[in-house]
Parts: sequence; C-alpha cells; structure tokens
Amino acid sequence: MRPLLAALLLLALTPAAQAAPRTLCTLVTEASTGATLLEEGDCDTRTTPASTFKLALAVIAYDAGLLTGPHAPVLPFQQGDPDWGGANWTRNTDPTDWLRYSVVWYSQRLTRQLGAATLTRYARRLNYGNADFSGDPGHDNGLERAWIASSLAISPREQVAFLRGLTTGSLPVSPQAMAQTRAITESHQSGGWHLHGKTGTAYPRRADRSFDYARGYGWYVGWAEKDGRRLIFARLTQAQERSKGSPGQPHPQGLSGRLAKPRALRRAAQP
Repeated sequence: MRPLLAALLLLALTPAAQAAPRTLCTLVTEASTGATLLEEGDCDTRTTPASTFKLALAVIAYDAGLLTGPHAPVLPFQQGDPDWGGANWTRNTDPTDWLRYSVVWYSQRLTRQLGAATLTRYARRLNYGNADFSGDPGHDNGLERAWIASSLAISPREQVAFLRGLTTGSLPVSPQAMAQTRAITESHQSGGWHLHGKTGTAYPRRADRSFDYARGYGWYVGWAEKDGRRLIFARLTQAQERSKGSPGQPHPQGLSGRLAKPRALRRAAQP
C-alpha cells in the first residue's frame, strides 16, 4: 500500500515557481467501497472548482443531448470568445479537445444552452457542491463564469464523491452520459497506473473584484486504474506568491520522473 500512496501523493506536481504551492487537501479513496486510503489537510471547505467543473458539465451536457459523441458537436471559435488559452482556443473545437485544452468558451456555449435553472437542477441531483450558478453578485454572469472564482463552490470530498459516482456508473444520469464523459477525460500512463483526470486553476477575487494573482488555486481530480483496481483522488493547492505559470496547477505528464525520486517516495510513504 505504501508505494501506492506515495504515487498518489505525487499526482499533483509542483509547478516551476520560486515557492511551492501550499497543499490544502489530498484525498484518495477506493472506488469500489468508498473507503478512505489517504486524507491530509482540510478536505471539507468548498472553493471554486475552476476547470474541474468541465467533468460535471460534460455529464450534464451528454445527458441533456447537447453533446452526442467524443467529436460532436464541433463548435467554431467566434469573435469575442475567450482566446487567452492560445491557438488551441481559437479554432473549431469538439468535446475531446474541449477537455484536453480546457476551452472556456466551449463551456460557455453549453452553459448558455442549458440555462441556470437546468444547471442548478442537475448539480443538485449530482450533489455537486453548492449548485450555485448565480455568478458574481449584481453582475448576472453565472452562465459565463459561475465556476471560475465565482458562486459555484465544491469541496475536495464532494469532488471525490462525484467522481466515484462517475466511475462506478451510479450518478443519477444515463449510463451513456457517464461512459461518454469517461471516454473524453484526459489520461496518462505513469508508474504502471492509468491516470484519468482534470486540472483546474483560478485566482480568488478581492473585495474590489480584482484578482489575487499571488493566491491562485490549483486542482487535480480524477481516478487511477491498475490491475482491475480503481482509486479516486482529489488534490487542491494554493499558491503562496505570484508566478509566471498557472497557480499550483499539477502536471501529470511528469509523474513518472517524480515517482523515481527516493526522497519523495519516502516522504509520501510516511504514515
């Protein structure tokens, strides 16, 4: 078990920055039983889901019939859409690329088609955090950014519960919606484990609505499979100072190299 816990503690990797982000929560459970294998930090306080909300939105959109397959529908980039994600955000996008490149405007097309009432109803059925799509107070922007440092909030424990339902097929939606969402979730091989997950980052707002770029949140949530076993994980970090990269965002692609470092393994394996 200890090598396994060591691997899962390193699922969210430290970005290149002068100061490592502070880990707020690391939570790992068995998918089959829900038993907690590892819990560190505060895993019950809710915060913005940021781009991890795309997993829930995919489930909702597939169940509602807005998404019909891994590559349908293909939606075009339009003038005025968020484009700060680079070239992958300024071209035609399908559901697979939406998750792979975390395309904000594709999410916004779906939320606008669904509407706040439908999103709220689904989120309550899925027990997805506070199910609040009102957006910033007084700004009527819930369908644009409720999940990005705004009204929607979820705890790491609630993330894990949602993901357990997604992976075991027990969410109150169609089996096809869950299967199609699992199919488009980005995956990586590392240390013999097949990792499926979604990252997310967002900067908290100050009272004057400006962003606190030194205190950004970083999520990595998902599941890991090996030899018929499935584990669910959530890791939430918060930056301690402003950096050039995303705030605490994990980099699962580099997991294999980190797992080979004995000091990291010994530290993670401590009871």
